Amino acid sequence: TSVSALSGGERGRLMLARAMTRPSNLLVLDEPTNDLDLDTLDLLQEMIADYAGTVILVSHDRDFLDRIVTSTVNYEGDGHWQEYAGGYADMVVQRGRGMEATSSSENKKGGGSGGRKQSTALRPSRAKMTFKDKHALETLPGRIAALEADIIRLEAALADPDLFNRDPDGFQDTSDALTQAVQDLSAAEDEWLRLEALREELDAG
Repeated sequence: TSVSALSGGERGRLMLARAMTRPSNLLVLDEPTNDLDLDTLDLLQEMIADYAGTVILVSHDRDFLDRIVTSTVNYEGDGHWQEYAGGYADMVVQRGRGMEATSSSENKKGGGSGGRKQSTALRPSRAKMTFKDKHALETLPGRIAALEADIIRLEAALADPDLFNRDPDGFQDTSDALTQAVQDLSAAEDEWLRLEALREELDAG
């Protein structure tokens, strides 16, 4: 199936699959369980468990966290973050309370109507997709594919063991180009995911 014909959730799963198959020693995953069926969720859990590196995971899926993470970093309020050993349930045991207790205490500190006014003020307004955003959403898949092709070409060039001795300047230029291409690819993928999430939010009303 063409990528352009996939739904937002299917594209998200495709991006996740691509990230998991690339050689790396660090993964940063933001809500990776969104829109996953049970089979895919189980597969993701197995792949993260077998991953030979560090995974930084942001998720509201407490059960998923309990099954895979070895350390939980939680926002305690007042700009303070605290690390706890284990998953969400382990964190609750160590803290002596869950997130609901924190929210309740913060509401009390806010005090009656003042707290409600603050909550209303902090609520973001509904986002809109501009023409530039729509154009980027349509063209980014092509740019991502082109950058991936560039990365493959540059990596193949650097794989030549004699390149450095034969052409040191060329080796450096190719290495710099590869670094830039990888950075551009990461930025393009992040932007595509952001715009796709915005489109889904707007479609959902």
